[in-house]
Amino acid sequence: MSGNVWGYRETSGRALGADLTGYKVEATDGSIGKVDKHSDEVGSSYIVVDTGPWIFGREVLLPAGTITRIDPDEQKIYVDGTKEQIKNAPEFERDKHLHDDDYRGQVGGYYSGFLG
Repeated sequence: MSGNVWGYRETSGRALGADLTGYKVEATDGSIGKVDKHSDEVGSSYIVVDTGPWIFGREVLLPAGTITRIDPDEQKIYVDGTKEQIKNAPEFERDKHLHDDDYRGQVGGYYSGFLG
């Protein structure tokens, strides 16, 4: 992926100010959960996905650059990556990692390695 992994792709269909909380999140090979939190902070945008039973009791932080498309009618977000790739991302702990620059560097580097 070219550009900043923490910024929304121009082609994602992101409408600034729209609330993405509760949107279903789809990896390239199936559903991974629902958006629990999101940020539109310039250069640092992300979604936090509650994976529910898929990865029991775990949340994942996805940089906005992983989002390929947002469908507001179906309330779905499509991300670039397989369920396995997302499962193998650096482990996320909301209280510890949400505003941790080192952690963001790890996550950004991980996703930059395979995003198209």
